Amino acid sequence: MDAMTEAILRGAGPEEIENTELPGEYLAAHLRAEDLGMFDGVSDKDVRKSLHVGNVPMPEIAPDEVVVAVMASSINYNTVWSATFEPVPTFDFLNRFAREGGYASRHNLPYHVLGSDASGVVVRVGAGVRRWRPGDHVVVSCVQVDDQEPATHADGMLGSGQRIWGYETNFGGLAHYSVVRASQLLAKPAHLTWEESASVLLTAATSYRMLVGDKGARIKQGDVVLIWGATGGLGAYAVQMVKNAGGIAVGVVSSERKAEILRALGCDVVINRNEIGLGGDDAPTPELTVDMGKRLGRAIRAAVGEDPHVVFDFIGQATFGISVFVVRRGGVVVTCGSSTGYQHQFDNRYLWMNLKRIVGSHAANLQEQWECNRLFRLGSLHPVLSDVYPLAETAEAARLVQQNKHIGKVGVLCQAPQEGLGVTDPERRASIGAERLNPLRSMGAAIPSESAKSQERAA
Repeated sequence: MDAMTEAILRGAGPEEIENTELPGEYLAAHLRAEDLGMFDGVSDKDVRKSLHVGNVPMPEIAPDEVVVAVMASSINYNTVWSATFEPVPTFDFLNRFAREGGYASRHNLPYHVLGSDASGVVVRVGAGVRRWRPGDHVVVSCVQVDDQEPATHADGMLGSGQRIWGYETNFGGLAHYSVVRASQLLAKPAHLTWEESASVLLTAATSYRMLVGDKGARIKQGDVVLIWGATGGLGAYAVQMVKNAGGIAVGVVSSERKAEILRALGCDVVINRNEIGLGGDDAPTPELTVDMGKRLGRAIRAAVGEDPHVVFDFIGQATFGISVFVVRRGGVVVTCGSSTGYQHQFDNRYLWMNLKRIVGSHAANLQEQWECNRLFRLGSLHPVLSDVYPLAETAEAARLVQQNKHIGKVGVLCQAPQEGLGVTDPERRASIGAERLNPLRSMGAAIPSESAKSQERAA
């Protein structure tokens, strides 16, 4: 254990943290450039083969950056994309970023430290940082923006210099330390543990922008919202937001086990796609898309009496044509990703003749993330953490997500030696209640986890 870690774990104050030396290297989950091409011609691109956990050098920080001692992180699907080197190797992003010169050149390395979520403690601040100091407990936004670009000041997600930290940049959150811009930081909700707070920001804020923010669908009371993948990280937060807004959440899942979980989360209507023949992850033919859309539409109308106002779709190729078909006249399909494939096919007649809209959405700007984080601080939103792995087993955690065998979010302990640490407002936590804060984990006894690692640890 390095001196900084020891100081943080015993609760050292700001002055001691500032005066404690940083280690010259740190433990991190990373890819290696030498592994590029390892999956050529391979059908099962097993991320356990490409994800490594080992020491990497500590980078210097720019004037607008901070070093965060990462207590916990979580797995997002961009970690899976990175570790399969698809759709493009992330080393291409690092090389392109480095061409800007200056501090950006640090990112072009023969290794790539991954991770786009983190909670932790600020241990160093750059000369230009004003609002943060060593000792602050923070969560980290996944979005880095160029504040010298005009478009950024209209919406941080519109700037061409916007990048996703730990995916399009180096020094991500699946590590003992991370280098981030001060403009990525938000105050950690004091009643949450390190691992709970690290499982929130990327997926919850993405769902917030898609559904609640003024750049997305802007749901309102009474709206029927169809949510694909409703027990995943994005979907489980979407269910909470629809319920908070007074809407009617219609969740689609792929198994009866996930259907039980979704009902326990309070989703109004639960549809097991296998029971109505919606198929798997392959793109359906145009004829089959219409047939599936009709079946799904009948199931929704049987439950709520009308078609959905909004469809929340991050599945992509396998579902997008169905989404366009099934959303009501004048309705909105909002998309933030394509986990089953990027080439979407749909019959445009159902779009233009019925005045439907497609809204593309990506992550969230800092104000949207602040608003979303505030809802967690208020206890209006709760984490959907289902499992927690140690940093050494990051590859196993990512494999779980790659195979869609997870529910909610999968957390990773980095410097935190055990779960349950980091709470600085125990009264608030007690007033909300542990079961409300951990709905998926409290279901574990009744609904066994699909994760073999969870079963192993519970035995």
